[in-house]
Amino acid sequence: MPDFEPLLPRPTLLNPGLLASAVDQLGHHASSQTDVWRLLTDHFTVDLDAVAALLPRVEPEPHWLATRR
Repeated sequence: MPDFEPLLPRPTLLNPGLLASAVDQLGHHASSQTDVWRLLTDHFTVDLDAVAALLPRVEPEPHWLATRR
């Protein structure tokens, strides 16, 4: 359960420069990209597409088909 009041307005981060700065600062305190997402959305109202553009993509591991003999 988040330790914040969901009905209180949160600061809005829409400027790409400020958003990049916030992602960089939160990245030092977060242990994973998931934590960065959680910290951002818990404390700010953000454009999620802009955040996704800033964070490196996590590609799934390829699932290779078994070779036929």
